[in-house]
Amino acid sequence: MDFQDGTYEIIGSAMRVHRSLGPGLHEKPYENALVLDLQSIGIQVQQQRAYPIRYLNSIVGDCIPDITVNDSVLVDAKSIDTIGENEMAQMLNYLRIARLEVGLIINFKNPKLEWVRKVKTQPE
Repeated sequence: MDFQDGTYEIIGSAMRVHRSLGPGLHEKPYENALVLDLQSIGIQVQQQRAYPIRYLNSIVGDCIPDITVNDSVLVDAKSIDTIGENEMAQMLNYLRIARLEVGLIINFKNPKLEWVRKVKTQPE
């Protein structure tokens, strides 16, 4: 894991949230708590920031990841059995649309916190 891109602090916050709230809740309480925890340690957070989806030079909708951290890392809070290919593909699409390089998918459902760090490696 790269400690320079901010993911270390985000995962630490997620661990605190998971330890405090416990596993198995719906996604929104974890997302809200993660935002509060990150803000409490001085990290800039935008919740539900809309990134425009463009097609043929027109905006056709919005991509809305759960959390944008320091204008550089996207975070998607999940409460699912396991992080699969669909979640990873969605995060790579979010990164492409937001024009960012690093994303975290964090799964709070199970007794052990699960996370996947995705890095966009393909050119635009």
